[in-house]
Amino acid sequence: MSACNPARGFNLERCMQITEYIKETRAELKHVAWPTRRQAIVFTIVVIVISLATAAYLGAFDYVFTTLLKTII
Repeated sequence: MSACNPARGFNLERCMQITEYIKETRAELKHVAWPTRRQAIVFTIVVIVISLATAAYLGAFDYVFTTLLKTII
């Protein structure tokens, strides 16, 4: 943080703003409802499965349309 670096010109007001921002951010993070380890694992698996299904779906359409265009042209 260059605002709090005395070698680069100490800006007390800017430094206090940054410090206040960090304090407020830490306070807000205490209010976050963090998922349990099990929930995080399940959600990760769901995202991976949906991503693979979407990739397969789009890949199939790409293959079909590419094949059709090759037969037409």
